Amino acid sequence: MASFWLALRSLFWTVALPGMVAGYVPWRYVGLSHASFRWRDPVQLVGALCIIVGAAMLAVCIWEFARSGRGTLSPADPPKQLVVRGLYRYVRNPMYVGVTTMLLGELLVARTTTFALYCAGWLVAVNLFIIGYEEPTLRNQFGTSYEAYTKSVGRWIPRLPRRDSPGQLK
Repeated sequence: MASFWLALRSLFWTVALPGMVAGYVPWRYVGLSHASFRWRDPVQLVGALCIIVGAAMLAVCIWEFARSGRGTLSPADPPKQLVVRGLYRYVRNPMYVGVTTMLLGELLVARTTTFALYCAGWLVAVNLFIIGYEEPTLRNQFGTSYEAYTKSVGRWIPRLPRRDSPGQLK
């Protein structure tokens, strides 16, 4: 029964957070609903691929948060365990990378100045949130294990884990 509630909470927060940022707001307010998709346009095809890849990344991360961390993507209902598996082995913020990839794809489909400004605002806001709230909170909650994690895994740029590193994360 606990797994059912965790799945329900994960679904709710997925719709409420990335669903709003990469779904509702772009569709309703920044031009995605007015974009006409052309299958022969290579830029829009790359955009569609980015949307699919970003959504897949997000889904994998949400699953890993529930499976390994026993929590959701919401700061109000976070994982109880530090998640360092899956895509988190390569980059500390793969959910944000996934949403950003989706937004980039949508920008390539819509190609509006308003959407470009929205994406820029997203990048600024997410960086301020991560640096100002998320990282200090994780340092307080997980201490030295999070410190070690930040030393071996980049915030935005993926790194392949080194096999010879003494505190290699699994």
